[in-house]
Amino acid sequence: MIILKPIKEIADQLGLKDDVLYPYGHYIAKIDHRFLKSLENREDGKLILVTAVTPTPAGEGKTTTSIGLSMSLNRIGKKSIVTLREPSLGPTLGLKGGATGGGRSRVLPSDEINLHFTGDMHAVASAHNLLAAVLDSHIKHGNELKIDITRVFWKRTMDMNDRALRSIVIGLGGSANGFPREDSFIITAASEVMAVLALSENMKDLKERLGKIIVALNTDRKIVRVSDLGIQGAMAVLLKDAINPNLVQTTEGTPALIHCGPFANIAHGTNSIIATKMAMKLSEYTVTEAGFGADLGAEKFIDFVSRVGGFYPNAAVLVATVRALKYHGGADLKNIHEENLEALKEGFKNLRVHLENLRKFNLPVVVALNRFITDTEKEIAYVVKECEKLGVRVAVSEVFEKGSEGGVELAKAVTEAVKDVKPVYLYEMNDPVEKKIEILAKEIYRAGRVEFSDTAKNALKFIKKHGFDELPVIVAKTPKSISHDPSLRGAPEGYTFVVSDLFVSAGAGFVVALSGDINLMPGLPERPNALNMDVDDSGNIVGVS
Repeated sequence: MIILKPIKEIADQLGLKDDVLYPYGHYIAKIDHRFLKSLENREDGKLILVTAVTPTPAGEGKTTTSIGLSMSLNRIGKKSIVTLREPSLGPTLGLKGGATGGGRSRVLPSDEINLHFTGDMHAVASAHNLLAAVLDSHIKHGNELKIDITRVFWKRTMDMNDRALRSIVIGLGGSANGFPREDSFIITAASEVMAVLALSENMKDLKERLGKIIVALNTDRKIVRVSDLGIQGAMAVLLKDAINPNLVQTTEGTPALIHCGPFANIAHGTNSIIATKMAMKLSEYTVTEAGFGADLGAEKFIDFVSRVGGFYPNAAVLVATVRALKYHGGADLKNIHEENLEALKEGFKNLRVHLENLRKFNLPVVVALNRFITDTEKEIAYVVKECEKLGVRVAVSEVFEKGSEGGVELAKAVTEAVKDVKPVYLYEMNDPVEKKIEILAKEIYRAGRVEFSDTAKNALKFIKKHGFDELPVIVAKTPKSISHDPSLRGAPEGYTFVVSDLFVSAGAGFVVALSGDINLMPGLPERPNALNMDVDDSGNIVGVS
């Protein structure tokens, strides 16, 4: 039975005083973001980036491994903190489920974290929708900024999967309700406000970034920003508590900072700059997770987040499973638990591509082979042998079943692998946007060529005209394949990578390139996880995982 420690005890482990701690009940607290300023003269600890092979429906256990690794580092005498993104209600209630780990390697209290937590998601959605409401109100009341209602970029948001809101019409019902126009919703984790919050260093930075957000063009084809509407201060008011990182604990009492939740297939896919920096000042080893596979989260963490945050990983952990590699080798999900060395051999190519990609960033890599009870000794031996041929150390991880005890081998391998790394980035900031995309497509996604749609070509002209060409690029694509096509398993190469559109997130400071059938508002599956959830008369929740 797991007995949670009062959050004050977890704070005491980190030397946090009451004046920087804002408790949310017995087991959750926020840390004043200004506390980071007082730590600036402390030496940074090592930063471990946890990523994975291309995700499959079988699940790889990346969050579980991140949590287990941090606990295991503490077990072998190293002071460690794990930093994670906040879960979104959309995936939690939909298909993917929650994001608090599993088995004996979880962050707690998992129900609260997976649901409303400290209200950060609500704050982001409120700030986002305040801007949408003010924008339409401005148009209604005289439109002093001459906003072109056919060129309004800002959408509305909610933290729920709802495909019916992907394309809507607003302003119906007469002139009292504004001017009718097409609009749409995006999920809160895809909001630029979420990205801005995750990237902000302090309140001043937050307000400046919010003010830079582009909302529309006017009838003179000039950009209209949040600062033109004068609403950045009010948006910051709604985010004043959300900017503070959340402190919780793992199943073994290891401190965990969980803050912000940008998706990696749409945005940059990692927790906040503030939480990462704070953890690095407070521990010897910070374990941080980047969303989805290394082609998405890890590349964005290094090429973008590291540049913004001024830190760089000292090592990477590449999470893989036997069953995921078999899936990438063509095995059916219904037979995924059966020994299949041929499929494993073919699917190993996916791991090799991710390993090669991480090495392009000058990173030492440890492969964490997340073991399942159905894995055979022959299958495990094959993965270990093939990794050794590539000169990479493999540690079999059993943190789901055994907690920190099951990750000791992994923790030791990581401490032996870490080194001070000279940062290597795939592209230069002054490279044109299309060159940056071509580098990513060919070097990371292994495409043969890049094709831009007519819509994307027009967007490139807009980007160049308004001086955004030197911003970094965040590619929005499927997480289910290294390519932009989710049906291409394994290690596709030589294909044509198609860019369908681009848009500028000026507040966050990046250009988003859309590829494939990517959607900013997910839909629910036929049988969503919500059907399995309930709460009894005593308030005990079941089905949230």
